[in-house]
Formats: sequence, C-alpha cells, structure tokens
Amino acid sequence: MTARTPPVLVVGAGPTGLAAALTLARNNVPVRIIEKEPQHRRGQRGVGIQPRTFEVFHFLRVPEIHECATAIPPIQEHNKGSLEPLNTFAAMDYMEPTPAIPYYNIKLMGQPTLEAIIREHLAKLGCTVELGTRLISFSQDERCVRAKVVKYRSDGGGEVEEDIEAAYLIGADGAKGMIRKQLGLTFLGTTLENSHMELGDIRLEVEGLDRDVRVHYFAGGKTEVADSPSQHWHIFLQASHSRISLPPTNELGKDGWQFVIVNPTVDAQDLAQDEAALVNRIKDFVGLGDDAEVKEVMWASAFRPNIRMVNKFGAGRAFVAGDAAHVHSPSGGQGLNSGIQDAFNIAWKIALVYKGLSSASLLDTYTTERLPVIAEMLGLTTQIHKQMFGSNLERAMRRGKNVYMLGVNYRSSPIVVDEFALTSEASVAHSAYGEIQEGILRAGDRAPDAPGLVSVTTLNRAQRLVSSGSYSAVSLPGGVVGSTRMFDIFTSTHHTVIIFALTLVVPVVQSILVTLQEVVSKELVQRVVVLPGSHPEPGGHVESRTSSGEGETVDVEVLVDQVGHAYRGYVVEEGEIKVVIVRPDGVVGAIVRGVAGLERYFEGVFEKRGGVLAMEDTVQI
Repeated sequence: MTARTPPVLVVGAGPTGLAAALTLARNNVPVRIIEKEPQHRRGQRGVGIQPRTFEVFHFLRVPEIHECATAIPPIQEHNKGSLEPLNTFAAMDYMEPTPAIPYYNIKLMGQPTLEAIIREHLAKLGCTVELGTRLISFSQDERCVRAKVVKYRSDGGGEVEEDIEAAYLIGADGAKGMIRKQLGLTFLGTTLENSHMELGDIRLEVEGLDRDVRVHYFAGGKTEVADSPSQHWHIFLQASHSRISLPPTNELGKDGWQFVIVNPTVDAQDLAQDEAALVNRIKDFVGLGDDAEVKEVMWASAFRPNIRMVNKFGAGRAFVAGDAAHVHSPSGGQGLNSGIQDAFNIAWKIALVYKGLSSASLLDTYTTERLPVIAEMLGLTTQIHKQMFGSNLERAMRRGKNVYMLGVNYRSSPIVVDEFALTSEASVAHSAYGEIQEGILRAGDRAPDAPGLVSVTTLNRAQRLVSSGSYSAVSLPGGVVGSTRMFDIFTSTHHTVIIFALTLVVPVVQSILVTLQEVVSKELVQRVVVLPGSHPEPGGHVESRTSSGEGETVDVEVLVDQVGHAYRGYVVEEGEIKVVIVRPDGVVGAIVRGVAGLERYFEGVFEKRGGVLAMEDTVQI
C-alpha cells in the first residue's frame, strides 16, 4: 500500500457504513469514514441481530457482537393499568445450533454498543470515524470521485472545507441522504397510513415490574458480562390494537428500557420533540399512574413506516447501502441486518477492483445480487408489520425462519457457477429470501459451517518437493495440530477453494491444485482439501503427487472430516469429487467438478486477460 493511493470514502458511520469500512480495512484498502453528527449517535434503534449477520461478523473477526448480545426475554402481556400478566410467551422459539448453523437465534444489541465494538476493530486497523464531517457535493469520472466535505472545527472556529479525491464512494447516509439523490436513483414506494409508531430510550421505574438484569458493556476493548435470570419484555395493551412495548436493556443503565408505542390512528410526530408530552403519553399507555416514573427520556423518534427501494444500488464509482437504498417497517428486524449485508457484498468486490485484480464489471453484481433480496425483504417486513398491528400479538410473533436470513441467496447471480445443479432447476424460480433446505446446497447459497476438521498437514510448511509423476509420503507422527471449522477458515479477505476427495493421489485433484498454484495467487485464494472421516487416522501417512514440472511445491491445507459434518453439509456423495469455492462474504460462489469449472468461476470474478487467468503479473497496490 502506498501513501499516494486514494481512499474509498464511506459516508455515514452507522452499522452499514462501519461494516463497509471494516471490510475494506481488513482487505488492506485505505478508507475514510465520515459522519455528519459531531458525536456518536444515541438511540438503541434496531436491536435485533439475525443469525446471518452474526456470520458476517464472524468472517470479519468481530466475536464480541455475538458474545455481548443478549437473548430475547419472554414476552408478558398486560392490560393497561395492571401488572397482572394476561399471557406469557416466547418471542421466538429457541433453535438448537447445529454443526452447519452455529448461530441459529436472534439476539439483541443496541446500535450504540454494536457501533462501538466495530469502531474498536477499525481503530486497530488505523481507521477512525471523522465526526462532524458532512458531504455537501461530489462529482465523478472514470478515474475517481471528487467529494467536497465540510468539517466542524472542535475549537469552535466554524467550518472548514476539504476536497477529497476518492477511488470509490459508499453512501450509508440514510434515507434522507444526498448521495442517492445526486446519483438520480429512484426511491419509489409508499408510506403506510394508519401505522404511527414512536420509539425511544428511557430510564423508567415501575414498582413491581420485573426486568432482565443482565449487565454487559464494551469499552476500551474490554467486555464485561454478568448474568442473572432473565425476566420479561413487557407489553401493555389498549383498545384499538394500540400498545406500548417495553423491552429492558442494561446498555442504558440498570433502569434502562426501550419503548415502542404502536398506535394506528394518532400521529405523534410533535410529541417526540416535546419531552413532557412524551412522558405523559408513556405513562398514559402504561396506565399505572405515579407508580410509573419516567426518570429520563434519552432519545425518541416518531414516524410512519415507508416502504421504498432504489432501482439500482449505484452508478459509476458511487454506491448506496442500507437505509440510503431501502426503507421499510422495523417489524421483523431486517433493516440493520440488510444494511450490513449490503455493505459486506459491495466492499469485498470494491477491494478486488481497487487492487486491479478484477474488472469494474464485478461491481455491477452488487445490484444484480442485492436487488432481488431487498425486493423480497420489503414484502416480508410489510406482511409482518400488518400482523403486528392486528389483535393477536403472539400469532404475529410466530414468524418463519426466513427472518433469520440464512436462506438469503444469490443463485441467480451471473458470477456463480454450479455444475451440480440439475438442468430442470434452471427454469424454476427460487426465492432470494427463502429458508435453508436441508440436503440441498447450490451456488449462491450461504456456505455452511462444519466443525471437527482435523489438520493433517500443511504441505507447503512441510517443504516437500513433489517431482513430476512421483509420490511423496509425508510421515506424520503425532501430526494432529488440533481441529478447526469451516467458519474459522473463511475470511473476508480471501476466496476459499474446498476440494472434497478420497485422496490427494487422484489426477483431477492434482490438476486442480496445479492450476490453482499456477494461476491464482495464494494471497487471494486459500486452498483446502477435505478428506472423508474414513481416511486413515491422522498420525499415519499422507501421499501426494503432481503432474507439474520439476520441483513443484504444493500449497494446500489438508483436513480430515472426522465426524462427517463437512461432507453432510456440503452434500458430497460417497466417492465423489466436488470442488466448492466460497467467496469472501461466506457465499458459495461455485460448485464444480474440476479445472474447467474452476477457471470459469475465477474468470468471472478476477480480471480475464487473453482468456487466461494471470495473477502473478498483477501489480498489488
């Protein structure tokens, strides 16, 4: 990396912008992230973190988000003015994690905590959020984006303008941001009438109202957690389907609560700006008089949900993500999660194009992949929203597993390759927001996890030269170096090629390994051979041979699927050779049989020169 290279400019330091910046920084791409607000935002806002988003943070190596997030407490309904429970039920059924799905439950975390965790990781990579910095205009050409920003001076000396020349621009500046508007992207949709909502953060004391007393916080790189039995998420019901929802959160303090008021008919836009009126409204909805004391309103907002999305996710060198690209009802907890997944999709692609390893056409797949997903998400959240405004809340909370987002897929993407899909499947429309289908894995699906992979050897570390047509027996006394899992192999900085085979001593496997060695830099692609659990126990012998030229060093990690989770999760039949390519975003990019399919995929992703993949002569920036 050289100092002269222009950065990627990310506008907006919410979860979407931070996820984009972190993905770029992990890929060693210079990035600047600006935020117009002078201080980091307050407000719990969207608190539901879906399983697919936990996977994103796993690949970004941010374990604290799952560690610190809390389980959803059971919901307890009350009539207005009464602490006597009418009904108690689980908000979501608990799902036992599986070898393929280690994160299988929604958990809660306020956005200030989530953002603080990501900022800590960004800071370790030399990137900090530039607060009080507002984008006022930008232009672009084939070479760069030129942005004009205004920065507030911390010494009270007014504003200072700065011109930034950026390689690319990612707009995570929200629904009212200017980047989408300046790009001329449409934002068609509708506003849901008779769906008024107010939400915010308060410090509240109600005598006799139990609460979750789990305490955790993240500061200075340190996580503190203390557990005690979870209590309840309380809801006080009124007539006409109106209600106030009070989920407890110790992120705001031991008397902290988030509130959500659902009222089909009353527009409370003005109340959000009038603290005294808002306090009275909260107390009125609870209905317990002076037994309910609102000690502080920490943040509040009132709105009617809009259902809107862009016609495409970018133009030229500028892109939009998150609320800048799509807005919808908060019902279903999909918004924050969709924004983070937008960011992950575009950022790894920008990283490859930035380094000159892929053509700019790769960036077009951001729209082709995410547009169908978001279109289906808007329909899903609108349906859930209508149910939430009905009379039976428990039934409305019984949502399908598609809200977990584990079935979100890019099967229709032009860059995925699947040689195992049946020809008849090509003509069958598949939901981009479907549920996981056990025993089925197609290119474009999420890649499953698989624990219990025992490392036999890393052949390049063994420093074994494999001559043409000869065999090399590598003795491995006590060679087991511990087990790993697929999710710990996958990373936001690499593709991973997984070769499922009975042995390395198969011409197809040797041909694949030699092709990878010759045409794709190991800095771009990890190579893994997974042998079945029936392979001789580690500590025995592993044989390999190549048909390449003299003195060829094979560079591949060899693993044994001791328990069989990988072969089951990746649907590998007995004796079958299958090659699975997993993208940096944890999506299966290709499922192929050999070298031809491998080259077809990589020619679609990496820059194609004269019909031959040539990574060795690419200038790394």
